[in-house]
Amino acid sequence: MDHDYRWKNAEGDGGQEPEPPKEEKPSPLMEKIQQLGQTNVPQLSQDSKIHCLTIVGQIEGHMQLPPQNKTTKYEHIIPQIVAIEQNPKIEGLLIILNTVGGDVEAGLAISEMLASLSKPSVSLVLGGGHSIGVPIAVSCDYSFIAETATMTIHPIRLTGLVIGVPQTFEYLDKMQERVVSFVTKHSNISEEKFKELMFDKGNLTRDIGTNVIGNDAVKYGLIDEVGGIGQAMKKLNELIELNKEENEGMVQ
Repeated sequence: MDHDYRWKNAEGDGGQEPEPPKEEKPSPLMEKIQQLGQTNVPQLSQDSKIHCLTIVGQIEGHMQLPPQNKTTKYEHIIPQIVAIEQNPKIEGLLIILNTVGGDVEAGLAISEMLASLSKPSVSLVLGGGHSIGVPIAVSCDYSFIAETATMTIHPIRLTGLVIGVPQTFEYLDKMQERVVSFVTKHSNISEEKFKELMFDKGNLTRDIGTNVIGNDAVKYGLIDEVGGIGQAMKKLNELIELNKEENEGMVQ
């Protein structure tokens, strides 16, 4: 029988003990996929000009979530957005969303960075874009939602010990206004309609709020269009070409 082990021949070991094979280190690309769940698209293809950023699971804030939770860490996402802004090879950004929501301030920070990006961006909600995922979905230049995807709109909640209840409610109210203001500014939904969906009592079983499905999200003006990856890529390429034409016009 053939063995892959290399036999030691040094004196004293009897030439009998096999040396276990050395473990190969994973490539930097594989490490990035394992740690961040992401690949750097421009490095995979020299012709690619679009970077894909995925936001999945729960958006993790300042507190680390249990290891069994699928999370998107804001300290991973924010540096990537900075790198995308600085990289001249990247001409457009595609955001793929399938998130249950998470930390409000972390989600708003990601949303503000995407909204201030100078390069064209398109978001696509697949599965779910719930809670603080709503501001992230509307922060891009154009947004898509799959026909079967859903978005849950509900008031902000607090977990843990609460001290000084009136002050806490005031803080929550101000934070909620930040979310409402951002969403209404970056989408076509009115503040009145968004708050109506947020405080609806007859939609969710054990909570107040609304679960909005694909076509309804477009009807309310929250998302621009129902579509999938093909439509999203087509729109992003159109925005990239339009951005090029505008930049050339400014140079001339």
